[in-house]
Amino acid sequence: MRKHRPAIAISGARMLIAMFALIYCSAGQAADTRRVVSTGAPPWLRAVGKLKVPGQRFEKGHALHYLEDCSATLVALPGRDRADTIVTAWHCLALYKDLSRPILFTLLPMSGGHLSLEAYRLADGGGMHADWAILRLRQSVPADKVDSLQVHPQQADASRPVTMAGYSGDSGMGDNGQRLTFDPECIISQQHQNVGDTNCTAHKGASGGAVIQVSNAGDAYLCGVISQGDGEGRSTYVPVGTFRESLTLYIR
Repeated sequence: MRKHRPAIAISGARMLIAMFALIYCSAGQAADTRRVVSTGAPPWLRAVGKLKVPGQRFEKGHALHYLEDCSATLVALPGRDRADTIVTAWHCLALYKDLSRPILFTLLPMSGGHLSLEAYRLADGGGMHADWAILRLRQSVPADKVDSLQVHPQQADASRPVTMAGYSGDSGMGDNGQRLTFDPECIISQQHQNVGDTNCTAHKGASGGAVIQVSNAGDAYLCGVISQGDGEGRSTYVPVGTFRESLTLYIR
C-alpha cells in the first residue's frame, strides 16, 4: 500500500504523469500506420466488410446473448460478376448457437451508403489452431457495387509487403469498430503452414479481416485471414493455403 504524500508532491507527480502520458500517446499515434478507408483508398478494400455474429453463452443455467463484432472478406473466382462467399476467423463464430438469429455482413459500396446481407456458415477450421471460416451470403453482391477479391493462388511472398484491413474496435482511428481501417505496408516476419506474423496494427474487431498482397501487375489477392492482434504492431493471420482445399469446394 502506498503512503500518502503532501499535496504539493502529488501535484508534481501528476504533472510528470501527464507529461509522460502525452509523450507516450504521441509515440503511440506516430507508430500507428493505419489509414481510414475513404474515396481515395484502393477500391479493392471495399471487399472487406463488418461481420456481426450473435453469440450465446450459458452461465448458472441462464443464456446470455451478445453480438460479436468481427470482419470478413468477400471473395470469388476470377471473372465472376457476382460474389456470395465470405471468409472470416473461426473464433468469431465459436459461440454462434442460436440459428434463428442471423449473422449480418455489411459492406460499403463505392456509391455510398451500406449494404447488409445475411450469411450462414459453410465450413470452418474448428479451433484456434485453424482459425478460419467460410460463409455463404443469402444474396449475392454484384461486382458493380462491390468488387470481390480473388484468392492468392499460392503463398504470400514474404519479401513483399501486405495490407491488413478490418474494423478495429479501438476508440481512436477505428472509432469503436465504425470505420474500416487498413495498414498498407506490413512486413511478414515469419510464415508457416498454419500461421503468419506481421508488424501490422490490428485491434479486436479486425479479427476475420483481410490480409492482401498486390502483385507486380497491380492485382490484389487475399492471402490470409486476420486471427489476432495486440494493437501494438504485431498481428497474426491464417494463410489461405491452410484452408484452400475447403475454399475450392464453396467459392464460385
